[in-house]
Formats: sequence, C-alpha cells, structure tokens
Amino acid sequence: MKKIVFLAIVSVTLFGCKKTTTYKNEIKEDVAYLANDKLEGRQTGTKGEKLAADYLVNRFQNIGLEPKGSDGYIQSYSFKPKTDPHKEVEFTTNADSTITGRNIIGYINNNAKTTIVIGAHYDHLGYGGEGSLYREKDKAIHNGADDNASGVAVLLDIATRLKIKNEQSEIKDKNNYLFLAFSGEEMGLLGSNYFSKNPTIKAKSINYMINMDMVGRMKADSTLAVYGVGTSPMFKQTLKANNEKFKLVQNESGVGPSDHTSFYLIDIPVLHFFTGQHEDYHKPGDDSEKLNYDGMNLISDYIFDIIVDLDDNGKLAFRKTKNESEETPRFKVGLGVVPDYLFDGKGMRIDGTREETPAFAAGLQKGDIVIKLGDSNVTDMMSYMRALSLFEKGNEAAITIKRGDSIIDTRVKF
Repeated sequence: MKKIVFLAIVSVTLFGCKKTTTYKNEIKEDVAYLANDKLEGRQTGTKGEKLAADYLVNRFQNIGLEPKGSDGYIQSYSFKPKTDPHKEVEFTTNADSTITGRNIIGYINNNAKTTIVIGAHYDHLGYGGEGSLYREKDKAIHNGADDNASGVAVLLDIATRLKIKNEQSEIKDKNNYLFLAFSGEEMGLLGSNYFSKNPTIKAKSINYMINMDMVGRMKADSTLAVYGVGTSPMFKQTLKANNEKFKLVQNESGVGPSDHTSFYLIDIPVLHFFTGQHEDYHKPGDDSEKLNYDGMNLISDYIFDIIVDLDDNGKLAFRKTKNESEETPRFKVGLGVVPDYLFDGKGMRIDGTREETPAFAAGLQKGDIVIKLGDSNVTDMMSYMRALSLFEKGNEAAITIKRGDSIIDTRVKF
C-alpha cells in the first residue's frame, strides 16, 4: 500500500513540475535588444557580439532548447583575419591577432533520425569598416536591425512555436530541430563555414536547412524572395501550397551571399528567405523602428507552416543547382544605385541612389527602371551586370530608363 501511494505522489509531483512553454510574440523585443546602440553593431569578436551571444543563450534557455554547442550552447571558433580576399579564412588558435566568434546552438530532440537546421546570423559591422556603405567621415554604429536582428528574431519565434507544438502533441515530429545563430557572417560566412566542417550533430542526419537573412523590410506589395528552391524537388510545390500572403520571387540556386551556402556546399537542401535590400543596407540607418513587424510575423507563420508540411516527407532529396554566382560578370565600375532585387519585371529597378555617384549625377531616381545601358538592352539583373562589365572608369555611356509612363534617355559618366 505504501508503494502504491508513493508512486502516486511521484506521478503527481512529476506532472506538476513539468515545464510548459507559453507563447508570447517577442519579435519586436528581440530586435530592439540586438539592434540597440549598447551592442555597438555586434561585430564578430567584440564586446557587443558577446553581449548578443549571452542574450541568445538566455533566450534559448527560456524557450527550453537543449544546449548543442561544443560548450553548452556556444560553439567558439578562432580565426586569423584574411589579408588576401581570394583566400579562405584560416581557423586557428596558434596565431597572433586571432579573433574569436561564437555560434549559439539550441536543440529540440524528438529522437528522430533526421534534423532540420534553422539558422540566422546575429553579427553585423560594428562601427562600419570594410563592408560599410556609409561615406561620411565620422564613425557611426551600424545596428543592423534588418541585417540581421530580423532573422534572429524570427528564428527565436519559430523555436518557441515548435517547442510548444511538441509539448502539446502526443505524437512527436519526425524531425529534430537545431537552431543556429551564426557569428562571422559579415566576415565571409565564417560561423556557418566552421559549423559545416565541425558539426555538433552528424552532418548526414541533417534533412534540410532554412536560413533567414534580412527579413525585416517587407514592402507594401508583400514580395518575399526565396532562394534555393531548386535544391530539393519538394520545395517549389510546398512553397506554393502554403502561400496565401506573399508575392514570391523564387531563385533555384543554392549558392548566395549568406549562411545557407555553407550547407548547400555539403549537399544539404537549403531555403533562404529575404525581403530585399534598401537604402539603409550596411549603413547606420538600419534601425529597429524602420522594420515591418507585421511582415515578420507573416514570414514566421509561413516558415512554420512549411516545416510542418514537410515533416512527414522523410529525408528530402538533394539536387545540385546552377551556380549563378560563378556566372556573375566582373566589373570595374558601378552606377551607384541600390538595385531592387525583388523586382520581377523587365529591366533593373532602382531602389535607391547615393550622392556623388554616376547615377546621382545623371539624375537617376528611386523607382527608375534601367532598360538600356550603352548598346545593351537590360531585361533583368544579370543582363544589367553584363552591360556594366563592359565599361571602365572615365567612360561615358547612354542610358535609357523608364520613369512611370515616360521613357528618358540620358548619359552617365563612370
């Protein structure tokens, strides 16, 4: 009789102590912290990056994710900064002037054979440096609210929702989930590169990888770019079946300037979500109050639905795609504009111009669509870059733009 009573007490006690996660949308709060001036732009290896890392460790703990780094939630790596931009970075602990970055890694273990990696980079440019497009002489903090506090905030929201889903369901999902906040992205995809070579789970168990980089500036037409759709045969139909809100711009290539590339290169299907560049890209003006939080909520909903939809499809087949980055022409001059990468019409639409540039001197404006440069017709971004590659500094060229319903011919000097 005592044994039965004891078992009953243990059962009640265990049930009463069981941790349950309650949902609270903290996307705005997460961005506000990560993009605050006190983090000084979260440059890899700085005090600000460490503050961001500590914050993410705390958030992972509160969500209830298991630690899956090499030291708790943290996977540290040290590297020697590149002096030759064409060489790979050297990961080392035996050199002077090494920098240490930190990946933050959390895990939901469903005892499944396969794991989905959900990632976003949390580092940015600090006070600017080589990657900055800020041309003033004074130093200024580059807070990187869109790039990429936005992606990290959506990652945390999805982690919370998947944790709750698993707690409330009697049937576990058929995938485990690994949440990866990368550092070193702005220095050359260093954190994801290091993880791909030193994974904290079996690399062959990774089903596919979802990357979110700059998902905070959705425009009024609800355009959402998704890259990597050709890396698995399942992706296109799944994206379409779950889409009710977005004008999707899809790109098949698994290679691009963000962390999904590191996973594609080890034969893992990838999807990268992106709401487009803007005039504050890599400048001090990329601040939290400029983000479209309703749009970020919709993106979180969409990615969550995609993950749920793909759960019973087993391990996805991987497919190599055409590497568009290898076909990109090299050019010696620039027009001085921010292209609208989400434009899917004919030509290259300008999303912003910078002062003291050829475009600004020629009177080009935001919203103009370049349809001819020199003797070359411009039908899309690739043809624009091919046309630009034909010119050198000091050359002049005719340029034709469409502004509203008007066609304007002018000249530009590089």
